[in-house]
Parts: sequence; C-alpha cells; structure tokens
Amino acid sequence: MDWSTILVHAALIVSVALVAFPLYYAFVISTQALDEVIQKPPRLLPSSHLVENYVEAWRRSGMARLLLNSAIVAVGVAVGKIAISMLSAFAIVYFRFRGATFVFWLIFLTLMLPIPVRILPTYEVVGNIGWLNTYAGLTVPLMASATATFLFRQFYMTVPNELAEAAQMDGAGPLRFLWSFLLPLSWANIAALFVVLFIYGWNEYFWPLLITNTEEMRTVVIGLERLIPRSGTELPTWNLIMAGAMMALIPPVAVILFMQRWFVKGLIESEK
Repeated sequence: MDWSTILVHAALIVSVALVAFPLYYAFVISTQALDEVIQKPPRLLPSSHLVENYVEAWRRSGMARLLLNSAIVAVGVAVGKIAISMLSAFAIVYFRFRGATFVFWLIFLTLMLPIPVRILPTYEVVGNIGWLNTYAGLTVPLMASATATFLFRQFYMTVPNELAEAAQMDGAGPLRFLWSFLLPLSWANIAALFVVLFIYGWNEYFWPLLITNTEEMRTVVIGLERLIPRSGTELPTWNLIMAGAMMALIPPVAVILFMQRWFVKGLIESEK
C-alpha cells in the first residue's frame, strides 16, 4: 500500500470520526442521568438510563404527534417537488413552444432569490387563502423546486428523440409517454431526489415555525423546544433533550438506509 492510499484512508477515517463522534456523544448523553451529564470529566460510555430517558422525552414532548407532522411534511414536500418538477421539465423539453428556454431559466433564477425575499409574499398568500396552521400551508409552498426541475430537464435531454418518435407512432400521447417510458427510466433519479428532498422537508425549521401557531401542528425540529426549561434558573435536562434529538434522527436515517441502493444508483446515473 503506497503513501497516497494511506493518506486517503487516514483522511477518510478522520472525516468519519468528526461527523460520527458528536452523534455518538449525543446518544451517550441520552442514556445518562442528569447528574452524570454534568459531571467532570464527561463520561464517554453509555449509561443505564436509556429507557426511562426516552420514555420521558417521548411523553413530555408529545413526540408521536411531532413525528407524524414531520413525516407528513417531509413526504408531502418530497412527493410534491418530484411531481411538479417532472411535469415542468417534461413540458420544457418535449413541448415545443416559443420561449421554452426562457421559461426554464426564469424558473432557475428563483434559486438566486434570498429566502427572506420570498417568505413575506408567500406568507401573505398562504394567509389570504386560509392555509395558516394547516398541512397544506406547511407543504404546498415548499413544493416548487428549481433544482429538481433542472435535474429532470438534464436527464430528459439525454433520452434519444427516437424513443419519443417511436412512442408517438404507436399512438402514445404526451402523458402516456411520460408514464410508460420516462417514468420507468427515471426511478433511480427519483429515489435519489426523494432521499434528499425528504431530509430537506424533515429538517425545515423556519417555515413551520412561521406558519404554525398551535402545538398540535408543530414539527419535531420545533417541538424539541418543549424539552427545554422555560425558566432561566432551571438546569436544562440535556439527557432528555438528546433523547428527543435521537428519536428525531431515526426517520431520516431509516429512509437513507432503506433507499441507499437506489440513492447511490441515482447519484451515479446523474453524473453520466
């Protein structure tokens, strides 16, 4: 083994350690009693309070409702972004109309708009149509995606024109061509995008915080605040906070593990 290989492996190990250690230490804290958390030097091995900490964090935060809300938002945003992006990219590539390229770049330019610029008008629209504190208000405004539209457009442009012509000769209309030909070819890309967009929807903080005003509609990244004492004189229960954070981490990690094969395949195909 040469030195370059050794250095690459060493850098990889260090990188993994830098990412994994904070997660490991958060898990360790979630298994400890509060007096163990604050002791010096800190303990780096799990303790025996895992079950009671997780049960108490689940009860105190109302974790079941928080996870349900986050799952609805994450799945809704991911599916909505993929569906809208597929249809918009399909229209731009296969519907020959004047200004198609201009329309695409107009969509793409929305990426350059800062989020605060878009938040106020979006909030006004959502409020005017009565979507405040609703699942529709949580998900629909987040469904548009210039990035996903760009990726689907680039993929569709690699599909041979002969395929569309053959489908047309067989009597397939535009939607039939999309459903029967392009969709099966896009499954790997869709899977990769779904993982990324699910995590995006799950981690979204600012918009759910702005759009919801009741505890029943809070998502898990906001609801973890329930585990933080309201009094400034009370010591934070870091063991319960970390237990809640670990439970909030499980669904996105499960999605990544479940869809890992398709995710990697989609990333590889997107680079071709």
